Amino acid sequence: MRRRATAPTDHEAAPPPEIEDEPERGPLRRCIVTRERQPKEAMIRFVIGPGRELVPDLAASLPGRGMWLSARSDVLERAASRGAFSRAARGPVTLPPDLRFRIEDGLKGRIRDLIGFARRAGQAVAGWQAVREWLEAGRVALLVQAADGSPAERARLKGGRDVPVVAPLDAAALGGIFGRDHAVHAAIAPGRLAEAIRAEAGRLAGLAGAPPQA
Repeated sequence: MRRRATAPTDHEAAPPPEIEDEPERGPLRRCIVTRERQPKEAMIRFVIGPGRELVPDLAASLPGRGMWLSARSDVLERAASRGAFSRAARGPVTLPPDLRFRIEDGLKGRIRDLIGFARRAGQAVAGWQAVREWLEAGRVALLVQAADGSPAERARLKGGRDVPVVAPLDAAALGGIFGRDHAVHAAIAPGRLAEAIRAEAGRLAGLAGAPPQA
């Protein structure tokens, strides 16, 4: 059953118009719930579809005036339960019942695509030995670990090196990118793809309510 966002109550006054009508330009966006400005890469954009349905725009490329949320589970829940979307859209908005799942699934798809691009460009390897060799050679900007892998094994592989780690996918999904049944460890070379994977993994972790990765 779809949920329709409600209009603001008397004790939840609508925000000043200038907040909601800010042009979408520059590197920062304002969250419609917290009112904080953050880099757009750390936020989720939404637009209103033709039937007044809420549409997550993970690539921030769909036409229309966007509504931005901090990529956090508590912020998404507050937006859905307190009418933030309807206020920002100045009218009723229909929220899909599986909104959070749609966002998380979409982010995982984007991460899979980005790691796949890195693999095909020769900027990613998988497997303990290959990753260890890249680490020893100083070629790793980001470690991607299976979410269901062993934290102890992850720490042993990292060996105290100051390399950021993300764990957005399970071993089966990570392995599929490299043509394997499963993979626990992957390494990404420095560059824009590593930065993009880290940003998407950060958005996913925030929506899942997970602590930041080491």
